[in-house]
Amino acid sequence: MDRIDCAVIGAGVVGLAIARALAAAGREVLILEAENAIGTQTSARNSEVIHAGISYAPGSLKGRLCVAGKAAMYAYCEERGIGHRRIGKLVVATQESDLPDLEKYLALAAAQGVTDLQRLSAAEARAMEPAVACVGALFSPSTGIVDSHGLMLAYLGDAERHGAVLAPRSPVTHGEATADGIVLRAGRGDGATELLCTTVVNAAGLGAQRVARAIAGMPAAQVPPLYYAVGHYFTLARSSPFKHLVYPTNREGDLRAHVTVDLGGQCKFGPDLSWRESMDYQFDASREAAFYQAVRRYYPGLREGDLQPGYTGIRPRLQGPGSSLQDGANDFVIQGTAQHGIAGLVNLFGIESPGLTSSLALGNYVAALVARQGAAA
Repeated sequence: MDRIDCAVIGAGVVGLAIARALAAAGREVLILEAENAIGTQTSARNSEVIHAGISYAPGSLKGRLCVAGKAAMYAYCEERGIGHRRIGKLVVATQESDLPDLEKYLALAAAQGVTDLQRLSAAEARAMEPAVACVGALFSPSTGIVDSHGLMLAYLGDAERHGAVLAPRSPVTHGEATADGIVLRAGRGDGATELLCTTVVNAAGLGAQRVARAIAGMPAAQVPPLYYAVGHYFTLARSSPFKHLVYPTNREGDLRAHVTVDLGGQCKFGPDLSWRESMDYQFDASREAAFYQAVRRYYPGLREGDLQPGYTGIRPRLQGPGSSLQDGANDFVIQGTAQHGIAGLVNLFGIESPGLTSSLALGNYVAALVARQGAAA
């Protein structure tokens, strides 16, 4: 049995950021990834937005790490030449009854220390985005977009320069907490191997609950439920009329469809929100009518035939149907020994949006937790 210092399970953007931070701190790191490449699930199927931190519950990990991660990401992308743009975002009220929601965003932003939101009249919003119909808006100048794959490659490169090793096609199928460390069984068939680890960071995203349950000694009560929150994206089949991201104030269910513009100038709408029983990426074309209705609330110029099926993504939600975007129960969950009692184990559950934005801050947060647990051992 091979003995290693740190195993990071999952090579999505968050797992890679954690591996980077641990390796930079001088730890020996092995990254165990079930797929044959990095970032093939949640990290590859999202909006690629750098969020400002204006819609999360006060005091939440999401809010704190989003704001810290946003600043770190802009600096990192600039330093490394990773594609990104501080494109800005309009949050629009499409009817008078939505105007109080703008005040809610201002309050949530202020609670996170985000003070750059700007109130806009309908005329001011139209001056910025002539295609948008609204009765009032907010402008978030620190919202942006990023090349998520380029970002992940940079994280991996940093980790490898500090000695980390990536092991693709290495799903973790079993684990056991022992007096000498955590034993993991990773790999497939005859190629599977057992590893004795001092530290294990479970950053498996949609597979985090499965991995945690596979570790003998992990209390079942400490593994939260997993809900597969599916989001569809439709692309605009012509040139984008938008220069900024555009989000309606009401972002629940089918009303979530907002505007994202990627670095290539392609406009897409989404994600919406629906629920599935398993990790199923099938595109449900029947949602098209709901998208037309939702998008036309703020973009009445959308023509029939403009929407083309894009792709789906799945978020690992800890609360199911009926939960709110501002519900504190939808916060990131990061468990250490104090929560589950297993020395050397850190579990990350519910790392959905703003996980991409928060990734550098999440890496530092987990590396600090690992260091504290090591010092206490």
